[in-house]
Amino acid sequence: MNQAILDKIESEQFRKNPMEFGVGDSVKVHTKVVEGDKERIQIFSGVVIGRRGRGLNSTFTVRRISYGEGVERIFPIHSPRVDKVEVERKGSVRRAKLTYLRKRLGKGATLVKEKVTLHATAKAK
Repeated sequence: MNQAILDKIESEQFRKNPMEFGVGDSVKVHTKVVEGDKERIQIFSGVVIGRRGRGLNSTFTVRRISYGEGVERIFPIHSPRVDKVEVERKGSVRRAKLTYLRKRLGKGATLVKEKVTLHATAKAK
């Protein structure tokens, strides 16, 4: 098939407002869940441990500790089931994938340094 035709079909599927978050951020992902004939919003909160893919196939992985057990979920960025992504806290990391968080327990599993802004340091002085 012609690549231009594929690009045109893909461009209609893209999310209109891009999501602004990165690896290491603590996020709340609002997903639409269908139960019978009703639809509701379910929230999954955790730390973004990785992003992958290009274009329509791009995904991100969110990890959280639930009842002492690590739970990871992979979300497609351009899926209509993902309603929105709220950034609770910006993280300052030096890696693209935070797979080392899988080995950690307790508070260390969710601990990513908070990004320091210039305004916050000026107020502290």
